[in-house]
Parts: sequence; C-alpha cells; structure tokens
Amino acid sequence: MTTSLTTRAMLSPDAFRPVGRWSDRSHRGDTKRATTVRGESGVVAIEVAITIVPILLLGWAIVVGALFALAQQSVQAAAADAARTASLARTAPVAQADAYAAASMTLTSQDLRCAATDVTVETTGLQAPPGQAATVSATVTCHLDPRRLGAPIGRPMAITASMSSPVDTWRSQ
Repeated sequence: MTTSLTTRAMLSPDAFRPVGRWSDRSHRGDTKRATTVRGESGVVAIEVAITIVPILLLGWAIVVGALFALAQQSVQAAAADAARTASLARTAPVAQADAYAAASMTLTSQDLRCAATDVTVETTGLQAPPGQAATVSATVTCHLDPRRLGAPIGRPMAITASMSSPVDTWRSQ
C-alpha cells in the first residue's frame, strides 16, 4: 500500500498542533502558563467590590419599596374595614367609634405600627331615609416612621386611604 506524502503529513501528530497564541505548546502535553501583565493582579477583586455596592443598594431599595407597598395595602384594608363597620352603625358617634376600633384592629393584625392613626368618617349617609341609597366613607391616615420600613433616614410619612361602603337601604332608623 503506497501512501502519498500529503497523506502522511496530514496524519502526523504535527498536523494537529495548535496555531496562534498557544502555538508554542508542544504536542507532548507540556504547557506554558499565560503570564499576567504587571499590575493586573487583584483587578477582579476590585471589580467585585465596585459592583457589589450598587447591587446591594438595588436589593435594599426593592425591599423598602415592597414594605412601603405592604404598608399602603394595610392602610387600605383598614379603611375598608372602617367604612364597612361604620355603615352598620345607627348613629354618627357610634359609627365614628366603631370605625376607629375596626381600623386599629386591622392595622394591628397587619403588624403595621403607626406612630399615630387618624380615622375620619363621613356619616351623612346614615341620615338617609329608608329605601334611599347612601354610602358611608372612611379615611384612614397612618403616620409612619420610615425606619420601620427599613429606611435609615427620612421624614415621617403619612399613608392615607379612603374607602366607601353602602348603607343598607331597607334598614330601620
């Protein structure tokens, strides 16, 4: 069997030798390590240190934003409970007291500790004659310290929500 010179050259171990940057490697397995340019050692650590701070700040901002959204939802739930409870009362003073108690219970059960809570109830719908549609509205304001939400600085903020509830049209006065 005769083989041509080109076939022998193609099957020789030198035919598979890498070309380019690592072409100085021998095919026997000894390798040379790439040497780093002077002054590049520790660059990755610096890059990580520079990158980790914005990532942590972004994560913290997401958590504070989520806690603020939960606080808003809790105040809205308290306003809905206050309006519903006030709509069941027969008189305005009882409606105001019941609405404040319902809002306070809801905020406590939602684990939202307000520095001060204001509940305002609009009770003109309670004087409507039987058979006429009317509503009672409640506005709940929670004065909240931003440190409770995880913000280390900031002024106290007020979170306000208003809800309405229909008064039973066929209830007795």
